[in-house]
Amino acid sequence: MSDTTKGIFLALFGAILFSSKAILVKLSYQFQVDTLTVLVLRMGFALPVYLIISIRESRGFKVNSIRTKDWLILIFIGLAGYYLASLMDFIGLNYVSAGLERLILFLYPTFTLLLAAVIFKRKVTRSQLAAIAVAYLGIFISFSNHLFSGTHPQFWLGVLLIFGSAFTFSFYLVGSERIIPKFGVTRFTSFCMVISCTAVLIHFGFSGSTNLWDHPWEVYALGGSIAIFNTVLPSFLISSAINKIGAAKTSALSSVGPVFVILAAAIFLEEAVTPAKLIGALVVILGVYMVSKNKS
Repeated sequence: MSDTTKGIFLALFGAILFSSKAILVKLSYQFQVDTLTVLVLRMGFALPVYLIISIRESRGFKVNSIRTKDWLILIFIGLAGYYLASLMDFIGLNYVSAGLERLILFLYPTFTLLLAAVIFKRKVTRSQLAAIAVAYLGIFISFSNHLFSGTHPQFWLGVLLIFGSAFTFSFYLVGSERIIPKFGVTRFTSFCMVISCTAVLIHFGFSGSTNLWDHPWEVYALGGSIAIFNTVLPSFLISSAINKIGAAKTSALSSVGPVFVILAAAIFLEEAVTPAKLIGALVVILGVYMVSKNKS
């Protein structure tokens, strides 16, 4: 099997695992568990794995070769790109369906493109702007059923939070482009995740909540599944795919995620699959594919 074929398989499998997180989070909420508890279970179960990998990867690593500025960027990426992004995503899922959540999050390449233009002074071409317009047209189509109906205001709060999650996650992608060559893919991923997991645990500690061990066993099973199958595995699968076939192809192949979630949410969460949602999903996927294809 060639590296290209392996990369395609890794990208598809990673995208499906990462996208299905919304399904398990929604299932957890059915047990009347609060957002922070689900998030802390996710990061709490994932932290030991990332710690073990970080310790293993630190052997022989020349720490003195990394500048203080690079460490600060790594910490910022871990806090903004995963801790803050995850927090807003999990809160937003209280008010937005799993299918719409995945569509909004799938816009992260457009944010990445715009952030790179601001931070790295890269020129945004007309074809890239057209691609961004197509992606947001798809979101508009998907939301068309909500625009002229008596949608609860909390729905739009959820939409805003998911957009914020996609935006902050794009900092992870923009920053990783400059930092990964200095740390290495596995080391960078594990270090970032240790930072974000620790931030979540500190947040939980300061929240004053003590209701962590008073839930049905299903909540802990779902939390462990989110940690391993929707966090640890896809984080390394996607990184490996990028290493083999590049970020652009990996982003394009990740378009399987929104379609998978829409269909899975219909099966496991009984979410309605409306024509507007399907058409909007296809248009969003087209726009993101155009963004990925036209990246300079």
